[in-house]
Amino acid sequence: MKDPRYLSVIVLLALTTLLLHTRTDADFVPRSEPLSQFPAVIDGWTGRDVTIDQEALDVLGPGDFLSRIYSQPGTTAPIGLFIGYFPSQTAGVTIHSPKHCLPGAGWYFESSKHINLTDARGKVHRVGEYVISDGDIKEFVIYWYFAHGRSVASEYMAKFYLVADAIRTNRTDGSLIRVMVPIDPTKGTTAAKAGAEIFTEQLMPLLPRFIPN
Repeated sequence: MKDPRYLSVIVLLALTTLLLHTRTDADFVPRSEPLSQFPAVIDGWTGRDVTIDQEALDVLGPGDFLSRIYSQPGTTAPIGLFIGYFPSQTAGVTIHSPKHCLPGAGWYFESSKHINLTDARGKVHRVGEYVISDGDIKEFVIYWYFAHGRSVASEYMAKFYLVADAIRTNRTDGSLIRVMVPIDPTKGTTAAKAGAEIFTEQLMPLLPRFIPN
């Protein structure tokens, strides 16, 4: 007998596909600033852009994307930031879960959990925290889906809200935010986790300028 949760996921994905295939109205897309204008300095971390190759852009589909490495004097671990904003999600263009993309690039998920993070302005966000590895290389990862002022850790809940918001507000825009910090073997996961969380808490209040509420 199938697990009820499994069946619920299948039904949800089917409904999402059906809705996005049958919608005829153009999505309402609020105005926002391009991600190229995202602050290059965040609470002492200075960023440099990383070029996203064309193959990756082809997989991602239409949208606005930012890939940056942030570093801070006195710290050894750089912080990788990726933001993908999709103004309109259709049946063929939806957000790709890192749980599908990272394994395809050779990464293995060693641990995962969902937690609440409180940003620098006191707002609570639901995010996923993960340890991934590729051979001897390990990274601490925080990623979540952010749309219409809402942070969601689960890709299935993100699909649910996609359907609900498309019906209620005629909006299918949304984003994925990913923060990655290398785990130094001499310092362990705790140090990488602390750095990732501090950076993320400063980053979160900046998002609505570029990903509309």
